[in-house]
Formats: sequence, structure tokens, C-alpha cells
Amino acid sequence: MNRQEQKGDRALLELENFLPYRLNVLAETVSQSLARFYESRFGIAIPEWRVVATLGQYGRMTAKDIGAHSRMHKTKVSRAVASLEKKSLVERQPNIEDMRESFLELTPKGRKIYAELTPDALAFSRALVASLSPEEQESLERILEQLTETSFRLAGEMLLARDKGRS
Repeated sequence: MNRQEQKGDRALLELENFLPYRLNVLAETVSQSLARFYESRFGIAIPEWRVVATLGQYGRMTAKDIGAHSRMHKTKVSRAVASLEKKSLVERQPNIEDMRESFLELTPKGRKIYAELTPDALAFSRALVASLSPEEQESLERILEQLTETSFRLAGEMLLARDKGRS
């Protein structure tokens, strides 16, 4: 899968065979396919949908917690929340214990969109894996978990190695 060729004294990375690139292309393709649906029906973009989905799943949260759960940068979360507030889908309440942050939750209108969109999102997910056998679906789940865990481990190891090289 990860073919590397030598050209002179350096390795060539073939982007189309590079696993991180291929996973990103797959994720982006799937995300964009689903986005066309909820953007046309509800007028929300991918980051906004992730905020709605996270708040729909967990209820009241801070923007920091939403970012951690959805793996979105704080700037992207902030922009999505501002847009959702303008659309009256999310409301903000100050955290009286820490005025630097607010609690966010879906408004009744936001909860209605979440409730309407969830069955379609779940159906999309089921249709996506329908071409796989049950065994392949189980394998895919294990592979995704394993690659996620390995990616976190490798990122930590690479940071440690980089920090050791600086000292």
C-alpha cells in the first residue's frame, strides 16, 4: 500500500498511495457528501453541523469541550457558534464560575433541526457501509480504532523525539 521509490538518494512519497492522504480524501469525500444534504435542507455548513451534533448528543457544553469532542480548532468552533447564534439555533449562557467561558446549548429550533437531521445522518452512515459484509464492517471498526490509537501514540512519540532533539 505505501509504495516508496528511490530516486537517487531520496525516497519519493507518492501522495495517492500515502495512507494519511487517502484517509483524508475519504473523510473529506464522505463529509462533503453528507454536507450537501444538511446545507441545502437546513442552511448549515460542516462546522455548524458538528456543533449541532455535539450539543444534540451531550447537551450543554463549553466551546472548548465542543472543540475537543469534534476535533475542531477553537477558531472554527467560535465561528460556527457565532453563525448558529445568528440563526437562533444555539444559545449562550455565561459561566458564573469562570467568566472567560460560556455554556452553549441548542435552542428549541436547534433541537428540532438535530432531531430531523439525525435519522438521515444515521441512514447515510448505514448506506455508506452497506457495501461491506458484516465481517468487513467489524474489521473496519477495529481498524479505525487501531489507527486512531496508533496515530495518537505516534504523535506523542514524535513530539517527545522533537523535544529531545532541542535539548
